[in-house]
Parts: sequence; C-alpha cells; structure tokens
Amino acid sequence: MSDEENTEVIQLAPGLAAALAPPEESTDTRGRRGPDPLAGLRSWVPRTRLGHMVMSGEITTYEQAIDSGFPIREVEIVDALLPDLTDDVLGVNMIQRMTDSGRRVRFNVLCVVGNSDGYVGLAVCKGKEVSSTIRKAIDKAKLNLIPVMRGNGSWESSEGPGNSVPFKVTGRSGSTRITLMPAPAGKGLVIGDYGRRVLTLAGITDVWARSAGQTRTTINFARATFNALVELNRTKITDGDRDRLNITKGRKMQ
Repeated sequence: MSDEENTEVIQLAPGLAAALAPPEESTDTRGRRGPDPLAGLRSWVPRTRLGHMVMSGEITTYEQAIDSGFPIREVEIVDALLPDLTDDVLGVNMIQRMTDSGRRVRFNVLCVVGNSDGYVGLAVCKGKEVSSTIRKAIDKAKLNLIPVMRGNGSWESSEGPGNSVPFKVTGRSGSTRITLMPAPAGKGLVIGDYGRRVLTLAGITDVWARSAGQTRTTINFARATFNALVELNRTKITDGDRDRLNITKGRKMQ
C-alpha cells in the first residue's frame, strides 16, 4: 500500500479551508479594499475545546458546533464555520459628556450580521474610536448569532415552503414593541428600514409588521425586531404544526 493511500484527508470547515488554501493570482489591478477577512484565521491559535475541534476538522458546520453543547467564545469559530456572513452597521452615534477634565467623546455603534439564510446576530458596543468600536460590535454580533425560524403561516399563501415567520410574534426593547406577522410570498418586508435590514440578513423575505411605542429610536427598533426572532425560538411547536407550516430553523440544507 502506497503512502498516498495511507494519508488520511482531513476535511476542514469552509472558512478555514479557504484561509489555508494557496493564494490565487489576481488580475485585479485596483488592489484590495479593506482588511483581509481571512487574515485572522491564518494566525488563529484556538483557546477553547470547541476551537480545537474546529481546527482539527472534528466539527465542520455551525449546526454541529451548536449540537456539541460547547459555548462559542471565539470569533474565529464563527468565521471558520460561516464564512459567508455579511455585516451591516445600522448606526453610529456620538456621545459627549462633560467631566472635570473636559469633554469626553465616545461612540455608540449598532451592528447586525447574518448570512441571509437562517442566522443573524445583533450587538451594540461603545468605544473611543469609530473603527475599533465597529470591529468590536461586529465580533460581538457574531458571538450573538441565533438560528432563525422560517415558515409559511399566512392564510393567503398556498401550501409549500416559505420565507416568512410561521406565526405572529412580538419583540420588545424599551418602549418599542414590534409584532411580526406571516405574509404571503412576494409581499416583501412591510416594516421600517432598520427592521427590514435585520430581517434581510436573517433570511426572511416576506412579513407584515406592526409597531408601537417610541419607534424613532434606532437601537430599540432593531433590538425589538431581533428579540421577536428570539421569541420564535422559545415557542414550543408540535410536529404536526411544524409539518403544516413548513417550518425550518437555521440554514436550508440542499
């Protein structure tokens, strides 16, 4: 038996495999825009048991990481298992405060990340500099990912799968309350701009929404929308309702 047959091929997570692959020659003369998203994975040294399992190839999907029961405490784990995450900075607010030593300026950043296919995370961070605070908010949002429950719960729809919420659910943040209701395919996202951006990254394409309270508050509006998605996961559903509403949770595997 040859050495090639004795060599065992280790399957790595998609993000880790892309980071460790040989660089391809690019014909783009404009140069790279922004930092390399895979640079952190190339120099990653796992510090948790789950991180070592991802690095060794024992865990190759985000669903396996959730089923393992270990907490996800390293951003590189999310980057390795879900490399197609997209981030969106919803708001950057400057906060000025007078102290004995003078005026102190800090920034409040609201960020949402998602893969537009069943996973979304939201976080708010404060810091002295905008760029570092945005980076911190993105990392915190990745560690706050939740699976999104989707289905076809509208009476206007025909039978089959759907990308709406399966039933009416309400999320709250401060005085802001957002109620999400099932909508038929093709209706779109009938909700405010910040809620629409959160639902788009979550993979929901059709929804009716009703809001109450102080809806002008950007952070509370986005948080209330995110909390409504959290409430979906807390609802107990029977197998019959799951089949009737065509409910899926997380990514839709091909």
